[in-house]
Amino acid sequence: MEGESGSGSGSGEVKKQKQKLKLYSFWWSTCSFRVRIALNFKGLKYEYKSVNLLKGEQLNPEFIKLNPSGNVPVLVDGDNVVADSLAILMYLEDKYPHHYPLLPQDIHKRAINYQAANIVSSSIQPLQKVATLKCIDEKISSDPDVKLAWAQHYIKKGFVALERLLKDYAGRFATGDEVYLADLFLAPQIHAAIKRFKVDMTQFPLLSRLNEAYNMIPAFQDAMPEKQPDTPLASAS
Repeated sequence: MEGESGSGSGSGEVKKQKQKLKLYSFWWSTCSFRVRIALNFKGLKYEYKSVNLLKGEQLNPEFIKLNPSGNVPVLVDGDNVVADSLAILMYLEDKYPHHYPLLPQDIHKRAINYQAANIVSSSIQPLQKVATLKCIDEKISSDPDVKLAWAQHYIKKGFVALERLLKDYAGRFATGDEVYLADLFLAPQIHAAIKRFKVDMTQFPLLSRLNEAYNMIPAFQDAMPEKQPDTPLASAS
């Protein structure tokens, strides 16, 4: 694993951090992407620690000590180690509630945010992750078209559900005119659907509109895979 320096970039006045956070991340990981967005919105500086999933660095003993499940992201905050993107986001929300809140005050809107996040995190992302596609390659078919069709099927199924869920709640963003938890899950998933899995987004007008809004905001832009220090695009430039 190779450590890289990085920092979150958010807006608004925030209190000074006592110490810099460490984020173990991989450039194209949608789960890591979610956390990078949150850190940017909350204006929290962090050190970027690259864990190359394609090289199997998530299985190194030193990383397994941080996260026994061998997944990114992992956040290290002093003596506190938090793994799993949702757990990290809730930890950041609890510790830094005034650094841009990730959840609305309205309890029903909160529930919609939880539902949208859950559709992405349980019904889409696990079925397109590196380990899943590798298993398909080894157990079912090494044909790349088979893996692509598999990922596209579950992404589209999840997107249909999200369009239905959010149609009565979306404003500029997923549940209104402010960015909340649902948006942190949606933006990376839509980005991956377009860039990695070549999903035709014309059948998902609401999600396409949200994606356009996300792409206009620096906190989302700076968290994108293409802008991370471990992206191949960075080393090639």
